[in-house]
Amino acid sequence: MQKFTRTLLASSLAVLVSSPAWAAEVPAGVRLADTQTITRGNGDEVPTLDPSMSSDTSSSRVISDMFEGLVSEDLDGNIIPALATTWDVSEDATQYTFHLRDSNWSDGSPIKASDFVFAFQRIVDPKTGAPYSWYLELAGIVNASEITKGEKSPDTLGVKALDDKTVQITLTKPVPYFTKMLAHESTFALPEATVKKYGENWTKPENIVTSSAYTLDTWVINERVVLKRNPAYWNNDKTVIETVTYLPIQDENAEYNRFRTGEVDITSTVPLELYKTIKKERPNELLTMPSLGTYYYLFNTSKKPFDDPRVRKALAYSIDRDIVVNGILGMGQLPAYSNTPPAVAGFDVPTLEWAEMTQAERNKQAKQLLAEAGYGKDKPLSFELEYNTSESHKKLAIAMASMWKKNLGANVQIANQEWKTFLQELSSKNFEVARYAWIGDYNEASTFLSYFDSSGMNYGGWHDERYDKMLQDATYAANDAERKALYQKAEQIFSDQMPAIPVYFYTRSVLKQTRVGGYSDHNASERRYTRDLYITK
Repeated sequence: MQKFTRTLLASSLAVLVSSPAWAAEVPAGVRLADTQTITRGNGDEVPTLDPSMSSDTSSSRVISDMFEGLVSEDLDGNIIPALATTWDVSEDATQYTFHLRDSNWSDGSPIKASDFVFAFQRIVDPKTGAPYSWYLELAGIVNASEITKGEKSPDTLGVKALDDKTVQITLTKPVPYFTKMLAHESTFALPEATVKKYGENWTKPENIVTSSAYTLDTWVINERVVLKRNPAYWNNDKTVIETVTYLPIQDENAEYNRFRTGEVDITSTVPLELYKTIKKERPNELLTMPSLGTYYYLFNTSKKPFDDPRVRKALAYSIDRDIVVNGILGMGQLPAYSNTPPAVAGFDVPTLEWAEMTQAERNKQAKQLLAEAGYGKDKPLSFELEYNTSESHKKLAIAMASMWKKNLGANVQIANQEWKTFLQELSSKNFEVARYAWIGDYNEASTFLSYFDSSGMNYGGWHDERYDKMLQDATYAANDAERKALYQKAEQIFSDQMPAIPVYFYTRSVLKQTRVGGYSDHNASERRYTRDLYITK
């Protein structure tokens, strides 16, 4: 894969990019199958196919096959050009000028700079109700914060079309990881005319217009999403797979059975209880990869008693993570005591006092904290733990309820919700404690830390001015070492206040048919584009 280089030119930093050579790279001597179709397990039903409204991995996988942004990622997770071929960065690193390639929407109309301006303005417009509006605030785009608060008009956003082929984005401050952020679907171009014409119905198969390797053919709710190759895609010559079908299979055992029969080519996960057996019997089909992900239990800090950090810390301390990762999961996951995973580039997890304790010491401290908060045998802590429908989430929820009962005398009711309903419950803060996870949007610590910023997605509603300041100061840090030190201080505040319980750091395990080529098994990023894949004979 070719990588871009940076060269200092006069008063600006110019990023010069040679012709990209990504998408499906078929090794010499490999014979391709006559039929290039693939079926992928997707876990949950996609709540949306609108890039502006996406906030979950099931939607993201499908959307990223149909739409592109200014940049993308290669098989190793490196940032590469997409709809932009080159970009210039001002000397103070607050202005980015992107130069677009000649490319068309799937209906043949040209992709213009104004399509990016429309997309960026749409996501920060309060009328849209986009779940990722905070993301552009985090990116530091001029006026993003004021627009999302309703204080300024969307047309004041610091994203401009200088002409049909030039997009200029102005930031309020230098953001060292800004280009990494642009691989997320919330920053993808949108077909302005189509969106305005059809409104909420613009993503229906008969209406949708796409910019990447595939376009939508069929969407049967709770059954399948079928994408077909987009011949108008600028890099279509490098695309091999003709049709990709996404199946929303929540039952991990059912997905595995459909993999065994050959109906599914790549699963979304692997059944926990069968992992060791599969590893032994199907070593050539099982892939276990690093992941930028943390599994949490999220507190609604607006509801008592979870407004009390002593209660939150007591519940966090009394979980035996060694039992979780070794006895229940057993897929190479790591116990989590911090927010940010160790797989994040350039980040060292700080030494946290509670992480250094033995489990017996943590349990003792947990009982003391809960007693200080007014709970004990005469007044046991009682609450509901919610999770989205999944056997693995259910097993963990049962284990958590058992640990909290044994160690703290807490009475915990567990309840499950279908994925779309679960997201609605979280966004409306209609929960007490809920299973949650965060998969990094880019490979930098801020993607995890910023979730709990006061302006982040932050479903639990927690805020701390000291925490916010650490993240704000980190964007102005003079160097990586200074920035890392600020991130570590933010982690310490998180640990002291415990707005969520970090349980474990993900690995990503999937089953892949050996005939599928082009699938990266070493990249910690979640993104695995179908455009990179091919089927061998």
